[in-house]
Amino acid sequence: MPRSDRLFRLLQALRMLPQPVTAARLAEETGVSQRTLYRDIETLRAGGALIDGEPGFGYRLTEDSAMPPQVFSRIELEALVLGLSQVRHIADRELGDAAQAALAKIVGSLPERLQRQALHSVVQAYRLSEPPVAAVDLSLVRQACWDERALQLVYADAGGQQTERGIWPLSIVYLDRTLVVLAWCCLRQDFRKFRVDRILSAKATEESFRPRRVPLLRDYIEIMRGGERTPPPVRQAAEG
Repeated sequence: MPRSDRLFRLLQALRMLPQPVTAARLAEETGVSQRTLYRDIETLRAGGALIDGEPGFGYRLTEDSAMPPQVFSRIELEALVLGLSQVRHIADRELGDAAQAALAKIVGSLPERLQRQALHSVVQAYRLSEPPVAAVDLSLVRQACWDERALQLVYADAGGQQTERGIWPLSIVYLDRTLVVLAWCCLRQDFRKFRVDRILSAKATEESFRPRRVPLLRDYIEIMRGGERTPPPVRQAAEG
């Protein structure tokens, strides 16, 4: 692993792990010996990171030089902690891990007083029920949305009847009890919501609908809000 990548992983471990964190745990997280770990700690300190601690006692990142200082009000910090905590409870593993990493980066950029406020936030999110179970890899759906590329689905309706659908995925929406993909359905030539728990399989294609995702999503949201319907998109134009 390149040294720069190793140092970044060490910083991220210091942001995310409960502090103080032992050298043994940090060495395990970064995949190096403890001797190398001690040298990497000194390298980060020389670069401006304020890391308290020493061998035998554990380490604590008190100021993160890799990130500019952030200033949030207490209520803004509460909102950030609540929002990212909610993501960890309702989203798939990849998105939940990203929320945890984002919070660690934000907290790592704060002055010490604000770090304490964030770590001991008054509001938290807990869910006793399990998040919606997806039979497909949601990272594939997210990537298709970002890349504006069509997906080929096998989809089961409420009665269990299966159909093959080509869709232009526009957005993933987390509802109270289910998870849906907002999309343009190439089979029905109309906007549709696809429940993720009914998507039996999904495969990426090379068909692009760039740059239509944003205007299509705007039209769909307007329709759901009861606004006037815009003319449907012409598929052939997007393929050309």
